[in-house]
Amino acid sequence: MYSLTPTNLPAAARAYHALEKMIVTLELPPRSVTTEGALIRMLGLGRTPVREAIQRLSWEGLVEIRPRAGLAIADLNASDWLKVLDARRGLEVALARSAARFVTADLAVQFRQAALRMQKATVAGNAMAFLEADREVDETMALASDNPHAARAAAPLQTHSRRFWYRFKADSGLAPAAEQHIHVIQAILDGDEREAAKAADQLVTFLRKNAEAAARI
Repeated sequence: MYSLTPTNLPAAARAYHALEKMIVTLELPPRSVTTEGALIRMLGLGRTPVREAIQRLSWEGLVEIRPRAGLAIADLNASDWLKVLDARRGLEVALARSAARFVTADLAVQFRQAALRMQKATVAGNAMAFLEADREVDETMALASDNPHAARAAAPLQTHSRRFWYRFKADSGLAPAAEQHIHVIQAILDGDEREAAKAADQLVTFLRKNAEAAARI
């Protein structure tokens, strides 16, 4: 299951994680319209945490709040994937370089666990499990980089990218995607800042080729 939500998180965080998962995996389809009340019933959480989650998703460009007309889930245009990746490239390079410099022993363990989950998902052909592992890599990278400013800027772009990938590439390409991610992780674990930055740039280039192919369909 993608994006498992820890039960010890605050209610607003749990609401956000649950809704983000539903948007990324298209359970809430692009351009569909829902309401705050419907989401409250769906999640079984209170109005305030769900409203806070909706506000965050709106800021991230995943939900459009339409006064007196409900909530519209963002559309998915393949050409926008290219724009997301162009914005993401520099941030990913900065995060990987910094993570290679500051990664701790505990976070190194988390990286290895995420890489193993990604490999297992690839062998099983399980796109949902792959997405979960991908998110674990991103969250571990954010912590290891010791750069909350870059991490906060990258997070919504990573979410958009996962959503595009799930829509256009989830049925294929797990193995090469896993290989690219593991290259980044290994460079970080080796403490090689230059190689980590290079691998992160190569990962975005790989994803961009997928986006270019999707845009031509």
